[in-house]
Amino acid sequence: MFGIAILAAGFMLSWGAETAEKRVSQGLIVAAIALVTVLPEYAVDFYYAYAAGQDPSSNYVHYAAANMTGANRLLVGLAWPLMVVIHWLRTRERRIDLAPVNAAEIVFLLIGTAWSFTILFRNAIGWIDSLMLVAIFAAYVWRVSYLPKAEEDEDDEPGPAAALATLSPARQWLAMGGLTIVAAIVILASAEPFAESMVASGRLIGIDEFLLIQWLAPLASEAPAVTIAVLFVLSGRAANGLATMISDKINQWTLLVGMLPLAMSLGAGGLTALPLDARQHEEFFLTAAQSLFGIALLLRLRLGLWGGLALAALFALQVGLTLAFLGDEARTIASLTWLSWGYLALAAAVLIANARSLGHLFAVGLFASHPTVHAGGNAPTSNKPA
Repeated sequence: MFGIAILAAGFMLSWGAETAEKRVSQGLIVAAIALVTVLPEYAVDFYYAYAAGQDPSSNYVHYAAANMTGANRLLVGLAWPLMVVIHWLRTRERRIDLAPVNAAEIVFLLIGTAWSFTILFRNAIGWIDSLMLVAIFAAYVWRVSYLPKAEEDEDDEPGPAAALATLSPARQWLAMGGLTIVAAIVILASAEPFAESMVASGRLIGIDEFLLIQWLAPLASEAPAVTIAVLFVLSGRAANGLATMISDKINQWTLLVGMLPLAMSLGAGGLTALPLDARQHEEFFLTAAQSLFGIALLLRLRLGLWGGLALAALFALQVGLTLAFLGDEARTIASLTWLSWGYLALAAAVLIANARSLGHLFAVGLFASHPTVHAGGNAPTSNKPA
């Protein structure tokens, strides 16, 4: 019941965000949609981190890390490939081409991922990480706020967002504010009982509670964001759908990770860090390595069908190994380590093959000015650094 409430609240948030699509910059609205639709995930993970601060010796410390790594890996390993597969089934096109404005997402995700590897040396997510990751997210939002607005699309897809768009501007903002307030109340009221019910249900029916928190909880809280992205793809705006999922990943890999020490410190009543034990260290290593491989596949501002299937196959492998070694902590940790190095090897090969694209990507993502972007996600490619 609480999971369905969080899911419904996520949809309410997404409708409000979509309504504002043509009122602010294309990049900023993609970031805004990604941010508001992952609020359910933030609420659940913040609760686990807050409870961990109240009792640092409890399993809540592991739950907070597990929920965060699971959510991030679901996005890259399941949501990104889903966009490409649906686009292929719909159009038979074997790749999704991103617009030059989307270089900003890839560049800032790369910067956040590079910093995440430094966390492994400290075995904890601390305040220095909070400052850096939140700063990276703030710089990302600042950058995309200067990207162009989307042009009007004559054939908007039907739905609540399209219906809201027919209202006067004042009523639109009133409706968006009401949706946001109601959704926020529902999420705040449901986060604790949903998080606790996940743990209790696992114990009751004999399913590993760690796996439920790592995979099932993020699957429920991510559903609104993924559904909105799927609707983008089905309405012929595949680039927007994939860009939303990339921005979603930036949110969770920078702001969410960076805010966990704050939530834990609030629970503890003083400054503290979220520690990573041997298992969580390797879980975090695997998440960072998967992120780097995903970024490598995007260096040419596109994600192909084979690249998406590779991400999905590797994700299925890691889940399969986790289930196969359930109860054997040593073999589970070893499998996480080897998978991480495998991701890094693949990422290195793709990065080397596309090394020439890296400099251009940074120039376009950080400094280029762009022409107006059509609502379908296409833009002219003749953009030069400002």
